[in-house]
Amino acid sequence: MSLRLESITKCFGSFVANDNISLSVDTGKIHAILGENGAGKTTLMNIISGLYQPDAGQIYLNHQLVKITSTNAAIKLGIGMIYQHFMLVPQLTVTENIILGREKTLHLNLRQKQQEIAALSQSYGLEIDPSVKVENLPLGIQQRVEILKVLYRQAKILILDEPTAVLTPPEVESLMMILRQLAAAGNTIIFISHKLEEVINLCDTVTVLRRGKVVANTQTEAVTPQQLAELMVGREVTLQVNKSPASLGKVVLSVENLQVADDRGVTAVGGVSFEVRAGEILGIAGVDGNGQRELADAITGLRRVKEGKITTEKAIGYIPEDRQKMGLVLQFSIAQNLILKMFKNLPFCRYFLLQSAVIKNHAQVAMQEFDIRATGEDILVSQLSGGNQQKVVLARELAREPDLIVAMQPTRGLDVGAIASVHSRLLRERDRGAAIVYISTELEEVMAMSDRIAVMYKGEFVGILDAKTATIQEIGLLMAGGKINS
Repeated sequence: MSLRLESITKCFGSFVANDNISLSVDTGKIHAILGENGAGKTTLMNIISGLYQPDAGQIYLNHQLVKITSTNAAIKLGIGMIYQHFMLVPQLTVTENIILGREKTLHLNLRQKQQEIAALSQSYGLEIDPSVKVENLPLGIQQRVEILKVLYRQAKILILDEPTAVLTPPEVESLMMILRQLAAAGNTIIFISHKLEEVINLCDTVTVLRRGKVVANTQTEAVTPQQLAELMVGREVTLQVNKSPASLGKVVLSVENLQVADDRGVTAVGGVSFEVRAGEILGIAGVDGNGQRELADAITGLRRVKEGKITTEKAIGYIPEDRQKMGLVLQFSIAQNLILKMFKNLPFCRYFLLQSAVIKNHAQVAMQEFDIRATGEDILVSQLSGGNQQKVVLARELAREPDLIVAMQPTRGLDVGAIASVHSRLLRERDRGAAIVYISTELEEVMAMSDRIAVMYKGEFVGILDAKTATIQEIGLLMAGGKINS
């Protein structure tokens, strides 16, 4: 099914999110949409998937003009959207999530549906237990559920918003193969990503958006990652991390024989010991779901320690894995979110009254310093792009110059400009003397940012390597449970 957009415009008040956008995607092709956070990508996809209606412009499917008035209308037209932040009900099983809203019968044969979904998952190489509850799945597996949900609804146009953000390198390869198979079978794929190498390796064509406008429609084989990055941000971008040698100070974090359970009471971290010094970044590499989240929560005091000891400084900054669930209060404004940890203190509160002028000024300074793009500090963070939401978290957590920073997937879903900004800020904190625990499934980022790298497998550290001498093959082997021959 081919797709053509002509002069799509969408405004929110005075803010123009999509400005006269035109593009086309042929049947059986994989088309990338690139742009900075806030460039208008998600708004455009929400229009195609029926969540929003455009203020102006037309949409054509197979050269026929269509009106996509709702998400149900989009599904009936064969359009399926897979969001960056998953639209799943945690308390329901995989099967229940996939069939939710689709089965209109009083006599639902759940066992039969489980068998159908198991067969569907196997046919696409997305094998998963259809009877397990979604809340018990790591993010990488939840992504598979979202893909299966769209395939179950027989979508012919698949829109994937940052689909590899939560996947491991082998899972990414598997997804790429699946998407190529789907395209070869006549499906049309729209692929939103910030990973430029992925876009060039996977996609046939690419549209680049900047500040709501199209700045390029081109064949991917005609451009380089550097050219795409510069088109996205409108200036020269450094894709390499440049950091000075570490200047180590006192021990800021000491962890001894730590054991932590997950939400089900099962041991997720088993007997981990390590230290992090001031002025040092300890990177933690590993496949998603090997205890990283539980370790981060324990260090920051959000999860009870089963056994062992954590000794740390009082001032801790935490950038959590899920910015929407743990990092922000979505119904609060930017200004309110920026003072969540300090609202009781001077100068934000005086005589038990919040000082609105001080809070407003604080937010305006932070928005400028961290390049948080919004029309004002009173905008709800729920209305911000993922990258701008992450910048709000970063601005709040670094405001007090913490002694220890725990950064869990700090660049997940961010564009190249925002990633460079996050890295620059964290390196500045390191050089200031902060100790940083940098946890990510992005192996190249861990290697570039870290001074030492701990590899986590099944809740244990299976190796701690010097980042200057470690190789991607060594770390990859440890991540898979292998051993390095000494």
